[in-house]
Amino acid sequence: MPRFVATRPDTGLLSLPWDVPLEDWPEDQLVALPRGISRHVVRFVRVNGSVYAIKEVMEHLALHEYRLLRDLERLESPSVEPVGVITDRLDRKGEPIDSILITRHLQFSLPYRALFSSTLRPDTVNRLIDALVALIVRLHLLGFFWGDCSLSNTLFRRDAGAFAAYLVDAETGELHQDISDGQRAHDLYTAEINLFGELLDLQEGGLLDPDIDPQETVESIQKRYEALWAELTAPEEFTTDEMHRLDSRIRRLNELGFDVAEIDIITDWDGSQVRIQPKVVDAGHHSRRLLRLTGLDVEENQARRLLNDLDAFAAATDQQNEDEEIVAHQWLTTVFEPVVRSVPRDLNRKLEPAEVFHEVLEHRWFLSEQAGREIDTMEAARSYVEDVLAAKPDEKLALPTPTLTEPE
Repeated sequence: MPRFVATRPDTGLLSLPWDVPLEDWPEDQLVALPRGISRHVVRFVRVNGSVYAIKEVMEHLALHEYRLLRDLERLESPSVEPVGVITDRLDRKGEPIDSILITRHLQFSLPYRALFSSTLRPDTVNRLIDALVALIVRLHLLGFFWGDCSLSNTLFRRDAGAFAAYLVDAETGELHQDISDGQRAHDLYTAEINLFGELLDLQEGGLLDPDIDPQETVESIQKRYEALWAELTAPEEFTTDEMHRLDSRIRRLNELGFDVAEIDIITDWDGSQVRIQPKVVDAGHHSRRLLRLTGLDVEENQARRLLNDLDAFAAATDQQNEDEEIVAHQWLTTVFEPVVRSVPRDLNRKLEPAEVFHEVLEHRWFLSEQAGREIDTMEAARSYVEDVLAAKPDEKLALPTPTLTEPE
């Protein structure tokens, strides 16, 4: 009998045919989802309404990755959720089989090759690279050394016109109290090598826009990373007459989606010079504020867009000085929820609700520009659903639940 190591086990997983090598599992027990390139066999299954990714790998690697993903989960890092590890597997002839790592499928996420199923514009590719760089920085701030940064080891979710990146493969990773400059440099070098190969592969397959130069794109990674890392961690000096620069620094960090948990402020001997150093930075400033006000748990850029609309609602209803929780509840029930409910059930797998709302706001602006007048949000929502959303591909799993058979 195989051994199941898990913190939140789904008993339905026990009925899967763990005595069969993963590559030999029958199609009726699998879910057809786009997969990234992997050195291991990876499949998706649906059990009790949940979809899981299962990867066949040697036992020590499976346990290492499972424990590392659990640590990253506790640190609230952007990574997939670990579910468990299956060890001590034997096939039907009694021969040992590699262990299994189980993670929960990240809904509305796509591997990079699925995004390139049609040629992406250069600005879209740039947003993907920005998301990857932001992911690397966030992981480094947590003390995580990835060891194998690549598009293949990343999942992407749409985030109000941009992308949010999630780590999906931590097999080579290490978690430290602090990450060294050498480790950061190694991750960037690995990212450049891997990304160059991935872009060349896309180019060979005719999936890369001719205006995108793989070499130029790769060479931009270091610059993008250093700019973001410096903004988040570099010390800054100014005089006591320029204390507004402290507020400006915090605002810039917030705009990047990071909270400042602590600022180290040092003055010189006569108090005329001030040196500040953000000591702890944490991502999710806007998403946490929106969650506190409305209960909506969304990506950072989506949260920023929704909060902007909430602020506009407060201004339009002359409630800027009202308690923000009260205004947020009104906005949620009279603006956000009616837009989400306007999407027919057969279309609700196209995009997640926050992304639908963002696109409705974009569509409202477009219609208003065309009409030369302000278009009502619900009017824009109806137009968006009919003219835009219906033509989009599903990005949430929409397949029938397979019948799970007991192993023989």
